[in-house]
Amino acid sequence: MILFALPAVAAAKPPVVVELYTAQGCASCTEANSYAAKLAERPGVLLLTFPVDYWDYLGWPDTFARPEYAERQKAYVARLALNEPYTPQVIVDGRAQAPGLRPEKVDKLVRDAAKAPADPPQIRFMGPRRVDVGTGRPPRGGAEVWMVRYDPREQEVAVKSGDNRGQTVVQKNVVREMKRLGPWRGRAQAYRLPKAAESGLVTVVIVQGARGGRVLGVARKS
Repeated sequence: MILFALPAVAAAKPPVVVELYTAQGCASCTEANSYAAKLAERPGVLLLTFPVDYWDYLGWPDTFARPEYAERQKAYVARLALNEPYTPQVIVDGRAQAPGLRPEKVDKLVRDAAKAPADPPQIRFMGPRRVDVGTGRPPRGGAEVWMVRYDPREQEVAVKSGDNRGQTVVQKNVVREMKRLGPWRGRAQAYRLPKAAESGLVTVVIVQGARGGRVLGVARKS
């Protein structure tokens, strides 16, 4: 659905998008989850926790993991020329990555991303089921518009088997829904938002380069 051009106003600098790839069955992820929860409260940062399922074979099926979250991580692995996906891993604005157990390195990436020049397309929510993305310059290879819904509450999960048996895993901003809304070619366009599967979730729309590219813009529905 194409729409008229949005007014030519300067878009506010979007928050830095920090994606944590983690798993309830990952013995080294507990510390990274705690750090991420603190990062979620930092102004100018949007933390999204993506639980992955490839550690389920260790004995504990992650209660929040979905295969598409691991696929998203694999796109970053290919884009950033890494050998393989791992946890805990942090991706900052789709541009750079660091181990989730290296908070000093993650902090630097977040600071660098916050200072980087930005010319984001305007993103405007039009009612409960539509979002408009304005004009801009897409990167080489094109761009995509993604909808992400996360639970802003802390989640406590008692792990009963596997490497974290007997521990309670605490996670923040756990992603519960993710959907590719369509391509973005630099022209103003409207996208339809699916109905939320559960209440209490926060809706975010991310415009980013195709196949794990850099984040161009992000908006959170109030």
